[in-house]
Amino acid sequence: MGHDGVTHSLADYRGRRVVLYFYPEDDTPTCTVQACELRDHWQVLQTAGVEVLGVSPDDTVSHQRFRRQFKLPFTLLSDPDRAAAISYGVWGEKVLYGRRYIGLHRTTFIIGPDGVLTHRFDRVRTKGHGARIAAALGA
Repeated sequence: MGHDGVTHSLADYRGRRVVLYFYPEDDTPTCTVQACELRDHWQVLQTAGVEVLGVSPDDTVSHQRFRRQFKLPFTLLSDPDRAAAISYGVWGEKVLYGRRYIGLHRTTFIIGPDGVLTHRFDRVRTKGHGARIAAALGA
């Protein structure tokens, strides 16, 4: 479900390139940098005909607040049961300071107009991420 209350599917974007990025939580320092990187490259991505979709386990109310606070122009999708994260293989064991836990792996996918995956960014470094995506798209 999107921040806009609409259910979104990749089929809705057939014929367009999609940047689908998974992030752990709204309004946290690293997730905010990542979202703002994409916001700051929005015009370049739009000119290249790219749709940006952000996915996290947060609810739609949190997404609305996050979009408003940071003026994010793209769609944020709520995945509270982690179904999308699991199907994309980005939900699983993580290690932080030697502690193991289950969580969302920050990952970005670029999907072509034909629905085929063209790029995958694992272990995303948030600073410069927008520029790396634009470069991968040739934008």
